[in-house]
Amino acid sequence: MKKVEGMRAEYRREDLGKGVRGKHVEEFKKGSNLVLLTPELSKIFPTNEAVNAALSSLVGVALSATGLTSRTGGRGTKRRTA
Repeated sequence: MKKVEGMRAEYRREDLGKGVRGKHVEEFKKGSNLVLLTPELSKIFPTNEAVNAALSSLVGVALSATGLTSRTGGRGTKRRTA
């Protein structure tokens, strides 16, 4: 692969406008998790709301199946042995 220095001939610096330093820094600081879905899954979950609802539901099922609740703090329940 050859290394290209500078911009392509079809681009002119004056067409790009003046850059603004830190323009998107606040949004970047908030963070985001991007996940690439397969085409099959994107048909089933067409929006981020649909994906989040499905994942939240799955977490609820998983937590109830393992017996973990928010009250246990993720440690499960220990039974006393006497």
